[in-house]
Formats: sequence, structure tokens, C-alpha cells
Amino acid sequence: MIVREAHGLSEPSGPAGRPLSWSRTVAREAVHRVSVAEVLLTDVRTHGDNRFEAAAQWPRSHPTFPHGGDGRHHPLMIAETLRELGIYIPTRYYAVPAGAHFLIRDISYRLDPETEPRAPYGASDITCRAAVTDIRISACGTFVTGMRLDVVLSAGGKLFAWAGGTARFLDGTTYAETRAAVHGHTARRRLRAAVRPSPAQLAVPAARDVLVVRDGGVVYLDPADPRHPFFFDHWSDHMPGLVLLEGARQAAALATGGALTRPVACRMKAIRFTESYPPAVAECTVHGRTCVFRLRQAGICTAVGVLQYL
Repeated sequence: MIVREAHGLSEPSGPAGRPLSWSRTVAREAVHRVSVAEVLLTDVRTHGDNRFEAAAQWPRSHPTFPHGGDGRHHPLMIAETLRELGIYIPTRYYAVPAGAHFLIRDISYRLDPETEPRAPYGASDITCRAAVTDIRISACGTFVTGMRLDVVLSAGGKLFAWAGGTARFLDGTTYAETRAAVHGHTARRRLRAAVRPSPAQLAVPAARDVLVVRDGGVVYLDPADPRHPFFFDHWSDHMPGLVLLEGARQAAALATGGALTRPVACRMKAIRFTESYPPAVAECTVHGRTCVFRLRQAGICTAVGVLQYL
């Protein structure tokens, strides 16, 4: 088994048993971010046997933080923390090259509203316990090509969320071959009568946070700001996984007239790449306090999932 620090991303190791630190973020490159302000992780330690401990900080200044309210963070912060750990741990401890392409296969989380943190001032300090399983190795037995990561999150000594996901790691050549296989379905399509919902309809802070439009009764994934500081921190040749997840949440809010806006649990499976163009159709079917969603593009399903609400 390959378990070692990846060259160029290791951080100074402190004394054994040193407490986790929330004083500064990890290197932005280690979590595939351009802006330091968008980095949540501040410290990661290994306990051996594929188990880890990590610190993250969720600031009130984050673009997704709701204006007003009771100080609760957007549930998407759970998914972003998982995403950052899912990049940092493989590159730091499993020798996955920093330049590899990380592809989400599935992602899920569950939130306990009774114990979730509230941040009346500043930020919330989050402690994570993570476990790596289902490690996939290349045919030559040299490289790690995928794994599953499960994380338990706590704040103030109280467990409040559980998250997990599976990802695969592709080198540049393999990624280029994979992308070439889906080219040809990326032509722009103009939405002639598209109406963009107001932020209030979707429970988002600002107009730039709106990711969907409605055109002729159909909801499309069509971000208002393709350079959004959180959702599009850096250029991507396809729609990022968190955009799909938040887009589905917004589509569900729109479908229920604002009745369902804050999911306490979700599951999503990415079947194939969701391209930036043409805009993907976001279909939602509501069953009580549960919403089943499907993203379709050029008639092909690219992602499916379930959102659950209290």
C-alpha cells in the first residue's frame, strides 16, 4: 500500500499529540483553490490505519452564509469540507499527484439541526474525524486511482454532521481521453424566454448566487455568475460537483414555492460529466419532505440524487 506524503504539499509536522490548529489555512493548492479566502481546512493529521483528524473553520464572511437568520451555516459547507479533505488527504498521504484530476462519483451528507453550530460572531471551528476505505490501485500496483472518504464533523464537542463520498483520480492523459469521448455535446443553446428567480425565492444571499433559470416551465442549470468566488473559484471544463448539488437544491426550492430550502440530508451520484453548455435540465419530484432530482443534458442523465428536509 502506498501511504506517504506527496512531494511539494507536505506541511511542517509538529510534536506528537499537538492539538489541532485553527490559526491558518492549509496551502490553497492543496485543496484546489485559487483564493485563500475560500479555503476551509486549517490542519490535518494522520492517526495511521487510514484514519485522520482535521480542523476547518467556517466563517460568517463566506459567500454562502445566509444574511440575517440565526447564525446557521449553509449545509453546503459540509460538502465543501468533504471536498477539501478528499483532495488534501490523497495528495498528502497517498502519493496522488497534485496535478491529478479528482472526479466525484458520489457524495452524501446528513445534518443534525439540534447540534449544528451557530456563528453569531466571526466563525465556527469544526473538528473532523475521517476514515479512508475502498482504496483502488492501478493495474501496475503503483498508483492510487480512487478511494472512499467518510467524515464525522463536530463543533464545541458536539457531533452534528456525517458526510461521505467516493472519488477517482485521473492523470492528464487519461482525463484528456475521457473528456474527448464526450465532446460534441457542448454547443451553446440560447434560452429565449428564461426567467431568473429572485434570491429570496431560492434562499440565497444575492443575485450572483442564483444557479438556475426557468424557461417555458422547465428549470435549467444556468449560473448567474460564471466567475462566482465560491462555485467557480477557478476555471473548469465542466460543471463542478458542488454546483450540481446547489443547483438541485435551488431547483427544489423553486419547485416547492420556497417550502423546501434547507436540506438536512442529501445523496448525489454523478453518472457522467455535466457540461457547461447546453444548460442541463434540473428535474425535481417532490414526495412530502423528500425531493428526488435528476440532471439531464442533451437528453442524457448526468446526475441523480435525493434531498431530504425536516
